[in-house]
Amino acid sequence: MFDAWPIIFDISRPIRPELPVWPGDPPFEMNWISRMADGDSANIAQLHIGVHTGTHVDAPRHLLEQGPAVDELILNAFLGKARLVDARGRGVLDVAFINSVLARSEDAKRILFRTGAWEATTGFPTVFPALEPAAAEALIAAGIRLIGTDAPSVDPLDSLELPAHHALLAAGIPILENLQLEEPAFGEYELIALPLPVTGADASPVRAVLRTL
Repeated sequence: MFDAWPIIFDISRPIRPELPVWPGDPPFEMNWISRMADGDSANIAQLHIGVHTGTHVDAPRHLLEQGPAVDELILNAFLGKARLVDARGRGVLDVAFINSVLARSEDAKRILFRTGAWEATTGFPTVFPALEPAAAEALIAAGIRLIGTDAPSVDPLDSLELPAHHALLAAGIPILENLQLEEPAFGEYELIALPLPVTGADASPVRAVLRTL
């Protein structure tokens, strides 16, 4: 009977000091403030981490001064049916590609893109497929509740206007970034990717998993 249990894929990037972060963001550090090896009664670690480190979610507060913070997001967006899509080898995620994805995703209101961004480098990805503004608008019009990517951003690394971010976040669609999507096969899953309730923050690291249906 155990063969019938769902398979769970951890799609979160391990957070460790050598994990590259967005240029200019603080590096991750973990320090011990109490160690049993030193005679203390318990091991206690202290973290120094940016909220966009590793696999994380952008909340509207990221770009909208009065937008909801990460602790104010509706958690239903982070739980439910999701479609994992192959976007490898594309220069851009354009509206034609997005419309083809939407045509296969009537039941899945969460779309995850495997671009291969981290697979192509040992450092921080600098070139990866980004969403065209019209493609972001197509996702909004289709009622998509959450967008995810294994890339560091849904906009190009050097974008200052961040049009895809602005469109999605203004529509109340949270964005999962830096997912680890090499292992699961393409198709539909149940996504579970809850953010930390960091009061007032614009983003939060998440522990994201896909579970077979």
